Amino acid sequence: MMFSKSLAFAIPFLLPLVLATITDEEFVFNGFSDSSGWDLQGSAVMLKNGILSLGTTNAGIVQPKSHAFYPSPFQMRNLTDSSIFSFSATFAFSILPSDCDESPNSLYRYSNTDDGITFVIAPNTSFTNVTSYGSFGLLDPNNNGKLSNHLVSIELDIRYNREFGDIDDNHVGININSLNSSVSSPAGYYTDDTVSDLHPLRLSSGKEMQVWIDYDQRLMQLNVSLAPIPEPKPKHSLLSHTIDLSQVLLDYMYVGFSSSSWDSYSGFILGCSFKMNGEPASLDYSKLPRVNTTQPVTSRCRPASQPINVLSISIIAFSTFVFLGSAGTLILLVPIILVVRRCYRYREIREDWELEFGPHRFSYKDLFHATDGFKDKQLLGTGGFGKVYKGLLQLSKQEVAVKVMSHDSKQGMKEFVAEVVSMGRLRHRNLVQLLGYCRRKGELLLVYEYMPNGSLDKHLYNLDPEKPSSGWALRFEIIKGVASGLFYLHEEWEQVVIHRDVKASNVLLDGEMNGRLGDFGLARLHDHGVEAHTTCVAGTRGYISPELARLGKATKATDVFAFGSFILEVACGRRPVGVNSHGEPQLLVDFVLKFWQRDLIVCMMDPRLGEEYVMEEAKLVLKLGLLCSHPSPVNRPSMRLVMQYLCGDTPFPEMPDAYLNIRSMSELHDNEIASGEYDLQYTSVQTSISSLSGGR
Repeated sequence: MMFSKSLAFAIPFLLPLVLATITDEEFVFNGFSDSSGWDLQGSAVMLKNGILSLGTTNAGIVQPKSHAFYPSPFQMRNLTDSSIFSFSATFAFSILPSDCDESPNSLYRYSNTDDGITFVIAPNTSFTNVTSYGSFGLLDPNNNGKLSNHLVSIELDIRYNREFGDIDDNHVGININSLNSSVSSPAGYYTDDTVSDLHPLRLSSGKEMQVWIDYDQRLMQLNVSLAPIPEPKPKHSLLSHTIDLSQVLLDYMYVGFSSSSWDSYSGFILGCSFKMNGEPASLDYSKLPRVNTTQPVTSRCRPASQPINVLSISIIAFSTFVFLGSAGTLILLVPIILVVRRCYRYREIREDWELEFGPHRFSYKDLFHATDGFKDKQLLGTGGFGKVYKGLLQLSKQEVAVKVMSHDSKQGMKEFVAEVVSMGRLRHRNLVQLLGYCRRKGELLLVYEYMPNGSLDKHLYNLDPEKPSSGWALRFEIIKGVASGLFYLHEEWEQVVIHRDVKASNVLLDGEMNGRLGDFGLARLHDHGVEAHTTCVAGTRGYISPELARLGKATKATDVFAFGSFILEVACGRRPVGVNSHGEPQLLVDFVLKFWQRDLIVCMMDPRLGEEYVMEEAKLVLKLGLLCSHPSPVNRPSMRLVMQYLCGDTPFPEMPDAYLNIRSMSELHDNEIASGEYDLQYTSVQTSISSLSGGR
């Protein structure tokens, strides 16, 4: 009895010592295996190649969270005086779009994280109460910010979420008991001892990167650094937050990773290291598993053939055979059937008024043979207005690109073809030449000269890390080339040509990688000094100006607006319109404006460029993109002035007053009623610019 009482009295004092014996002080993993012993929950899984994958679906069922924790807790404080210990961690990761490889045998096919990755220190490994998507799998909204959470997390966030006060869709944040960051910064790193220009990184680029996390209990300082592998740990931290974690951390805490599980991005941990009261062991890059992305495996289904007409001919032939009841007669009918089928295959629409356009009219038969019957193997791309096929003209041996579009021959076809033929006379080194057209029932075919290096957007959004994206020098020359082409269309040719569809996918690269503006299927002509008469909205979302969306009137200024979106896209490596976590449209111009306001405009440069860009050229392009994207058409520069800025003939104004002309934007908003989805675009831009009314 005496012994039992003594033991009971001693247990509260012995328990910390017992726990201390079963906890660890450090770990290091250069890759993982099934026997690593990590506590995996939700959608987390160890892949065969040694990668810890966060967000993998189970039998196609996406779960809302994904957790991976080291199995033993760490003693976070001195149990005698309750003081917090210092700690440090580092880990290597990669985040990339989940459609990078859709092949059935891909290791990454079902690995998806929608909001990014967090390094987390938690009081336990159970998050069974978390049911919300888009919360890193850590907290539901009703628990967000509570002191009882006892959570410290470092977020690598790839989604803009206004509810949590995110600064953008590509940032690093320090979160304390909350999904709202106490401090955050655009993802990037510094390469010198002082805070100078931040070298931006795109978290979801698929590149392998490393994070360092250090907490100094004496200074109560929590520092976070980020750099691409194999760059060393930056001397200056990306984030530095003064906080007393003794009010947050319990005596024993678990260390691990967490994310939500969705269907847009794949998150991978390649290796990690953690240590109490000291520097963590360095990761051995030679031992880390690699995330080998491949080109997307597309599975095109050949469009169903149209057997009705051939079947009808066959039925007629069979009926005739039965009716005549003679094999000899059938033999005579076979050539007739073949001729009928041949005529049906190549039949076109030809009207008397087209005789004057004879030299510019291609026969459907020639285009059919040039493209090998418009087979999928000849397909160059598919857009909102049709498919484009590669072809080789049999007689001239000229390579061409044939765009097949649907059309209604009853509505203005004569005028449209007349403009197409007129534009066939355009000659400029930065324009793709339109060679001619062909009309078939329900189809209009436009024939262009072939550009061997494809469209610019395929180079901008090439997600294979083994294939470098286009460098800055090339991008800047392409921007100047497209500007020169638009200047020719607007002011130098005999008529004014409004392109109406300026965008990266319509800029093609010839054999010498010169940028050429192509696809004149939507273009319209009018005489100099005369206003255009187009009254319908045409173009691509994100490139359409507010006044075009409201009034349907295409002008030179609407082309300039699209050019502004285009050059921001080229510089930033981002599409003009994205979608936030609420499914709402997010404009690239809004993000650039926000970073311009904070004097961090170069942080919007495509991180794949690294440091290989000229700072002054980059700033010029980004600011020019903002100016060209001004919501008020009267405040946009002409293409002549754009060329002068780009060529250095005219200095770009440090603080363009026109861009801060809030009154003109208010008039636009008050006098015109925006419609449909483009009202979102106008309002978003107006709100962002209004926030700059203080000027910078």
